[in-house]
Amino acid sequence: MSILIKNVLLDDTSTDVFIVENIIHQIGTDLNPATDHIIDGTDKAILPSFINAHTHSAMTHFRGFGDDMPLMEWLEKNIWPNEIRLNEELVYAGAKLACLEMIKSGITFFNDMYWFPRGVARAVSDIGMRALVNAVFIDLNDSEKAREQIAMNEELYYELKGRERIHVGLGPHAVYTVSESSLLWIKDFAETHDLMIHIHLSETEQEVQDWHDKHCVSPVEYLHRLGLLSPRLVTAHCVWVTDKDIDLLAANGVNVAHNPISNMKLSVNRHFPYTKFLDAGVNICLGTDGVGSNNNLSMFDTMKVAALLQKHHETPETLPATECFNMATINGYRCFDLPGGEVKEGMLADLILVDLNLPEMIPCHHLISNMVYSANASVVDTTICNGKILMQNRKVMGEEEIIYQARKTAKQFLG
Repeated sequence: MSILIKNVLLDDTSTDVFIVENIIHQIGTDLNPATDHIIDGTDKAILPSFINAHTHSAMTHFRGFGDDMPLMEWLEKNIWPNEIRLNEELVYAGAKLACLEMIKSGITFFNDMYWFPRGVARAVSDIGMRALVNAVFIDLNDSEKAREQIAMNEELYYELKGRERIHVGLGPHAVYTVSESSLLWIKDFAETHDLMIHIHLSETEQEVQDWHDKHCVSPVEYLHRLGLLSPRLVTAHCVWVTDKDIDLLAANGVNVAHNPISNMKLSVNRHFPYTKFLDAGVNICLGTDGVGSNNNLSMFDTMKVAALLQKHHETPETLPATECFNMATINGYRCFDLPGGEVKEGMLADLILVDLNLPEMIPCHHLISNMVYSANASVVDTTICNGKILMQNRKVMGEEEIIYQARKTAKQFLG
């Protein structure tokens, strides 16, 4: 399989990009190799696709369900009582809708944590994206539940390992929902099989205060004592952290997934310490979180809110557009050890083509500034993942059926 993209804008220069299998094979002018597919890139720009570093994909079922509530009230009244009614088919339909929405936002990889992960894996496999699939691990200090969770995660790993575009990870929900013995098992299993670990960490003041009252350390310090801090760890949120916490995360190469929209919507009530993380050398990525606490899966909204929040709290120079765009692209590729995030020969062919003829893209004094501050998901004309076209002219194959099934199952599920 090969794709030739003609006359596309790359770094302010019109060029051709030739993709062979899943790799950017050649970039240059007047390329005319034999190819399976030609895309006219006139009036379009080519960019790396986005990485969604933290989400719960099948929570598309909860879009607009139980809005305008504090985090714990929202979970206890609306989410947890209904999640116990989920099954694999419901998760499959919800995750497939999420995949469709992410493709239309230029996202080709997402880091997921949710129930019935086989349904998520099926959706990813069917639609052609990449994902790190993590089962939610919660044992609530119940030894029998812990044994069940361990067995399920082992089974999932051996079932899914080696699948193309699907990576398997471990998803301990949070320090307050997973026992110490299970966290130690997670650490050992991840090290043995070279797996990523995905956890919510220091999301709310109450979480951190309760943990400190009980253990006399912060959640970050606790994970450090257990040996879980490492480059294989992706921590979602990390809003309520101390300077010591930040130093520990940096020293151990931990990746932080910043989720500005869900943080605001659920009122975590603290400014994300971007500058301190940056100065310490922490790799910061961007996540949408789930649709239940964000309402969409747009990396454009996420980038803009992330950048503007920092400027609101600090200075106009804080988190400039290029840095914010890198958080959504190259930082994510680095986090998940994917050879991409840049349009260069030898990189993964995970790419988007952006329509420069839309009103919000004109004029284009600085493409990345437009991408962060003025664009929305509709500017993405073409999405390519692993060298295959997932969307062209904003059309995804089978999207009508995906939407029909998601609407049908959501109605059956929530009424």
